[in-house]
Amino acid sequence: MPATLPADYEERVYAGVLGKIIGVYLGRPFEGWPNERIEERLGEIDYYVHDKLDVPLIVTDDDISGTFTFIRALEDYNCDPQLTPKQIGQTWLNYLIENRTILWWGGLGNSTEHTAYMRLSSGIDAPASGSMAVNGKVVAEQIGAQIFIDGWAMVSPGDPDQAADLARRAASVSHDGEAVYGAQVLAAMEAAAFEESDTNKLIDIGVSQIPTDSVLYQMIGDIRGWHAKHGDDWRATFAEIKANYGYDKYGGNCHMVPNHGLIIHALLHGNDDFQRALMIVNTSGWDTDCNSGNLGCLLGIQHGLSGIDAGPDWRGPVSDICYLPSADSGGGVSDAVTQATRISRMGRTLNGSTFEQPKGGARYHFSYPGAVQGFTGHECAVENRDGQNLTVRFDRLEPGTTARATTSTFVDSLDTARYFERRGYGLMASPSLSPGQTVSAALELAKTTDDAVGVAICIRVFNADDELQTLRSPTTTLEPGGKADLAWTVPDVGGYPVAAVGVSVVSAPAGGTLYLDHLDWQGTPEVTLSRLPGTMWHRAWVNGVDQYLPRRGESFRLVHNRGTGLLLHGSRDWQDYRASADITPHLVRRVGIAARVQGMRRYYALVLTDDGKAQLVRELDGTTVLAQTERALELYRTYQFEIAVRGSAITGSIDGETLLTAEDSSLVEGGVALLIDEGRTATQAVRISAV
Repeated sequence: MPATLPADYEERVYAGVLGKIIGVYLGRPFEGWPNERIEERLGEIDYYVHDKLDVPLIVTDDDISGTFTFIRALEDYNCDPQLTPKQIGQTWLNYLIENRTILWWGGLGNSTEHTAYMRLSSGIDAPASGSMAVNGKVVAEQIGAQIFIDGWAMVSPGDPDQAADLARRAASVSHDGEAVYGAQVLAAMEAAAFEESDTNKLIDIGVSQIPTDSVLYQMIGDIRGWHAKHGDDWRATFAEIKANYGYDKYGGNCHMVPNHGLIIHALLHGNDDFQRALMIVNTSGWDTDCNSGNLGCLLGIQHGLSGIDAGPDWRGPVSDICYLPSADSGGGVSDAVTQATRISRMGRTLNGSTFEQPKGGARYHFSYPGAVQGFTGHECAVENRDGQNLTVRFDRLEPGTTARATTSTFVDSLDTARYFERRGYGLMASPSLSPGQTVSAALELAKTTDDAVGVAICIRVFNADDELQTLRSPTTTLEPGGKADLAWTVPDVGGYPVAAVGVSVVSAPAGGTLYLDHLDWQGTPEVTLSRLPGTMWHRAWVNGVDQYLPRRGESFRLVHNRGTGLLLHGSRDWQDYRASADITPHLVRRVGIAARVQGMRRYYALVLTDDGKAQLVRELDGTTVLAQTERALELYRTYQFEIAVRGSAITGSIDGETLLTAEDSSLVEGGVALLIDEGRTATQAVRISAV
């Protein structure tokens, strides 16, 4: 790692994250199409084509969710530069929910990543879990090693050796051979691109990481020769790649070799032009969203925001939005700035430098030019030209009408949720904002506004008909040029999920411009979660059990066939709180409630076991019993469980009696979960409140 990071490190990370999600959204609608079909149906792919195929632009996708989830291994293991494949494999087991989150769950021997997950869950640690020796050459050399590695490069700016080494460790969880080489080449190029803009030098750096007798090394040399031979005729070079390294030469669904070749091809023929390079890689076909996403990230780092903005408006339709469904329940709805901030923090920690939290750590801080962090306008327009704040422009509002600028904190509609499920990548998530938490916002009314304006914090909440309703804080009046720091504690909304948060213009006699400097929230939720009319309350839980249904008067019926299952709710910013629930075990080995939950294998829990024990346990790279006592488990009896966490103190109570206490500081934040081992339970309500 270099002694000093680039002065624009954080912004270049943001550009890399943006390039990744733009590339994926661009290539996703026609993923898997051959070149001939693309050109006949769509022509050259020089801009988004989702509308031509009648599909949404912003979607859930494994390329995005895997990239920004698996890099969490670095956070979860204290940014240790010696992070091991086994630890990254543990991260897979923590954040993946089989058949539901992140991956293409195509089955053993068909989906490389599903195969690796099955190896991990059966006790085969990484790197054996992804090895040829266990899974065979064809399965081990598919493209997935490459599509998830951008984060490892972005935490290694200017250090291609470290990036390639981390990418090798991460890739070996699921892949081997040429697939790992591809991950190393691309990670090294992306890391070097923070300091080197010359494309040929980047390729030299990339290939220096892999054996000279590898297929990839030979192919990259051939492509460079064909590029020199054919000049700007990218189709001629593509024809050479197809003839010599095409899909017919390799087995499996999406082999690394042909698709890696298209990235090198488009990088060379793209002539440092973001639009042209993405046009070439997408028009060429094959695994378009994967190739386009990796290339977009590399180009974003290499040429920065100015490179992305040099062509058409790639950023406006995307609005920074990305979806990351995983067992990190409150992190499912996110944005490019949030992910760039996380990655930049890790990169600075690895480098031994201090990460300066933008605007005191506010989650919406708009600190990069053009960043809107998912905010969209209703009766107003939003933009961010200078990287200082979100600009909200509104016209005169008729009496009784309001304008609002909001960003999603949860799935925005039932139709959205159902669409993602139909395409195989569901968006399971909990709201990141809950009743009882206090939202703060810093606002300024432009001096050029002609009259005073009424402003408020607002939220959007689902109701019994699965429709969104707007709630607002008391109105504050701003004079032209005036500033205000608003704060509002989200009220009880009857247990329905909060889907969006933002600011509202309540009265505007003459129209004007409002600046939102930052928006954040803090505090402990105060909420009771139980069965309600409608559907969205049910979807506010991330399902980590085999069956989760409201049935016959039960709000939550959990059925889990083997091992430990969790029904998860809440967000990583929850720290000190009390969680309680009624639980009726019908047939279980172990049952309870968990706190500070950070996935399927990181939490504290109060449990009763079928061998007559009450336990406080820590799940973190294995199960540790922190405290226990004798307590019989009776089937069909309803228990009142309560677990309280405050600082390092953990307390467990059953039926109002404090049974267990422990001290442990391994986990300091996270949501809640109902826990079940092998059987069936029923719960009517879960309550979260201040300690």
